Amino acid sequence: MKQLIASLGLVTLLGACTGLPENIQPVSNFNIQKYQGKWYEIARLDHSFEQNLSNVTATYAINNDGSVEVINKGYHTQDKEWQQADGIAKFVNGDDIGHLKVSFFGPFYGSYVVFGLDQNAYQYAYVTSYNKEYLWLLARTPKVSQSVIDDFVQTAQQYDFAIEQLIYVQHNDIE
Repeated sequence: MKQLIASLGLVTLLGACTGLPENIQPVSNFNIQKYQGKWYEIARLDHSFEQNLSNVTATYAINNDGSVEVINKGYHTQDKEWQQADGIAKFVNGDDIGHLKVSFFGPFYGSYVVFGLDQNAYQYAYVTSYNKEYLWLLARTPKVSQSVIDDFVQTAQQYDFAIEQLIYVQHNDIE
């Protein structure tokens, strides 16, 4: 019986990791064809897996089975070397909703929620995960206008993200 309760608890916990944070809705009319390609990380809430990383990019490509290849890359400023994480993403509730689950570690998935998007040109995106401890501003270019940053910060503040903890990512010509 204890194993069953533990298993149910684990299933509940893993399910929560692919859920939505409170009051956050993914964008509708999402188009993965337009979203694929290279994105630059402009701002983020920091986490151990991205600590000391600059020049961070995420590249998405559609696989034949409809899943999405994910390649995250960044330059570790202390180790002076590039780091890369390869993963796979799958849609949670249909391919026209900006809610995917992404895995970098086998069967374990976490939410990837696009809750803000330049739906005309797909030039910037606001992304979170299953809770509000995760937040990213992604863009097609390594720099964005101050108006995009201001809108991102204002939107994040409205949703109660810890905007005072935002890190703005440096992008330079490291090879």
